Amino acid sequence: MKSNVKQQIIFDLDDTLIHCNKYFNLTLGAFLELMQEWFCDYQITVEDIRNKQMEIDVSGVAIFGFASQHFPQSLIDTYVYFSKKVNRPINTNEQAQLQKLGMSVYDQEIEAYPGMVETLECLVDQGHTLHLYTGGEQMIQQRKIDQMKLGEYFEDRIYITRHKNIEAFEKIVSEGQMDRKNTWMIGNSLRTDIEPALTAGVHAIYIEQDMEWKYNLIELNKPENYSLYTIKDLTHVPKIISEYIKQQTHL
Repeated sequence: MKSNVKQQIIFDLDDTLIHCNKYFNLTLGAFLELMQEWFCDYQITVEDIRNKQMEIDVSGVAIFGFASQHFPQSLIDTYVYFSKKVNRPINTNEQAQLQKLGMSVYDQEIEAYPGMVETLECLVDQGHTLHLYTGGEQMIQQRKIDQMKLGEYFEDRIYITRHKNIEAFEKIVSEGQMDRKNTWMIGNSLRTDIEPALTAGVHAIYIEQDMEWKYNLIELNKPENYSLYTIKDLTHVPKIISEYIKQQTHL
């Protein structure tokens, strides 16, 4: 049944529609095991290694965006940091092993979040227009989109950017001439999904994760009038939007 008021609904991809963080976490686990093996003769804890990698990872995204090389480079830079700190020789074979390990995260089989197809089909059936907005490299992100056959729902309304920020989001909304009071952003990142949406004056639905990447977690800068919903289940999205429309039609 189609809604009386068509909405423009913008979805994030990674960890909103498909799994992503869990593959990075598995790779980080393998990295920590290697580092423990290589640095077993030195007083370096797993926490020390993890904190340094996280620091390097987060600081680099702000500069380089979501480039594929950034993650493996953060592993190598962490390895180099501790090698220099304890005067352990830097081994080129070990660096190559970390490069291969870091890049392997992009070769994982793509897995949809529970309810992805059900949610998208429901929104399309209700008459809404869906958009997909994701950060990363064109080839890698397009491969995920193609494997999940997401073009069936988003058609040519797919935006892939290296830097995912307030300026990039504003450009999508402005160039698409979207009616902001009837536009939504759905995503898992407070930094790259939710805050840009609130800044642009559109509705936001935050899909809260049990384990979130530190880069995504920020204290929101909320405008005076903002519309924000927090959920844990993707399938709740159509109901939230339907109830909002009903409230507006009764005003």
